[in-house]
Parts: sequence; structure tokens; C-alpha cells
Amino acid sequence: MFTGLSAFPLTPVTDDGIDEAAYERLVGRLAEAGVDSICALGSTGSYAYLNREERARAARLAVRGAGSVPVIVGVGALRTREVLAHVEDAQEAGAAAVLVPTMTYQPLTADEVFGLYEEVAAQLSVPLIVYDNPGTTHVEFTDELHTRIARLPRVTSIKIPPGARDRIAGLRSLIPDTVNLGISGDAVAVEGLLAGCEVWYSVLGGLFPQTALALTRAATAGDAERARALTAELDPLWELYARYGSYRVMSAMAVELGLLAEPNLPRPVHPLGQEGREAVVRVLKTIDWLDDPAGRSR
Repeated sequence: MFTGLSAFPLTPVTDDGIDEAAYERLVGRLAEAGVDSICALGSTGSYAYLNREERARAARLAVRGAGSVPVIVGVGALRTREVLAHVEDAQEAGAAAVLVPTMTYQPLTADEVFGLYEEVAAQLSVPLIVYDNPGTTHVEFTDELHTRIARLPRVTSIKIPPGARDRIAGLRSLIPDTVNLGISGDAVAVEGLLAGCEVWYSVLGGLFPQTALALTRAATAGDAERARALTAELDPLWELYARYGSYRVMSAMAVELGLLAEPNLPRPVHPLGQEGREAVVRVLKTIDWLDDPAGRSR
């Protein structure tokens, strides 16, 4: 579970709740593709916009749809008591691990962040993944803070952001051998894997698992040339990410592929406008081998 490709699918949401049939299709595609794990209710999965009942239901659907593929469930919330409630629901749903981001409105001290993970770890019977993504949560993890948290029971992996890939060697020397490192940020994932991360926590993998698997397998096998070449061919997609954000881009691509209907993002989030949609269509035509890496020479 903590190696290879961990795919983060969208959670399609309407004003009436989760589109359960569409969600199960997305999860089923990932399981069929053979991803190493599935993370339900990550940032791509809209966890912050869903209430407890919706999140518990999404966790159960993901576990059911994933079959033998282990499911990680995101449990982030603003208050510790809510995080612990989501932990309870995730474990009851059969989650193989939980992903714990540090959500905040008021700035948190390092001791407050550590205290959150300490309380969560005490309630767990499954592994814990630390979610380090200051671009989303606005919480900065120093190496010292990571070292403190990594020594807690149940902490098994740290999901580091793109900008932290240069810290991999340093973190390795500080954290226990029982804790591994995973890279996020699709455009730099290959570099993170080549630098020693064991797992890619992937937005791309949530919609295009075969493509993400091809990049992952090349990088983890040490085939840097192929891994970097495939990543470079996806530059038009990374440019869309930079312009519109991966969240809205993946939503629009899922619609264009006929996998989701609109609306599928939680209000007040809006889908891409006409200009963005046209850009998505152009990229899908340009990279016509997406999710069929073997066919890229056609």
C-alpha cells in the first residue's frame, strides 16, 4: 500500500449529495487498472466540502468498489473532535489507512499540529499518513516537526509536497526506517520517485491510472530516461494544472471522457468556463494516448 501508485479519485458531488453510481465507476476503474492503493476523500476527492454522513458513505463505497485494492481514507477537518469522528467512520468502513491533513483557519503552532497527530494516532488501529501540503492547508511542516510526528505510533508515510523533494535525503536521515516518503505534485512525481520516494500520491492516477502506472513503474525500476520522457510528453497537461488547478482540470476531463456529468464539483466551486474547457479538449487531442501508454506511437 505504501509503495508504487496511490490514486486519488474525484468524488462527484451535486446539491443532492454524492453521485454514488459515478463514484463507484471511478473507483472500479482504478481497481481494474491495478493501482497499488486508492485514496478516497483526498483534496481531489472534495473532503473539505462534505459532511460527516457523506464522507462516511464515500468511504464505504470506495472500500466496496476497490475489491482487494487497499483504500486510504482522508479524515481532515478543522476541529480535532471532527477528525476523530472521521477516523472512527473510516475504520468502520474498512479503510486500510487514513490520510491526515492539518486543516486550519487560525494559524497553528508546531505543538498544536503535533498534538493533532498525537491524538489521532492514539485512536487508530490502522496506519496513518501525514499530509504535508502547505499550498492547500497553509500549514508548514519543518523537518523538526516531521521528525517528532514520525515517531508517533501508527505513522507510516509522509506525503510531501512538490517543493519538498529536495529535502528527501535530509528527511530520510531523521525519520524512523518504518516511515516512508511519498511524493505529490504530478508534474514532479517522477523526480520524487527517482530521488527515493516509495509512493506517488497521484491526482493523475485518479483518472488516468494506466498512464500514472507507466510513469510509476518506469521510475521505480530506475528507468529514468523513459520516466522523464513520458513526463515531458505530458507537459501540456501540467500547463493546464498550473493555469486552472488540477482539481477543476480533472473534473473537466472526466466530463469530456463521459465518466462524469455536470455538476460534479461542490458549490461554490464552479467548473471550468468555456476557455478552460476548450483547452482541456485540445490537450486530450494532443495527448491522445492518455491512459494507453502503449499506444503513444500510433
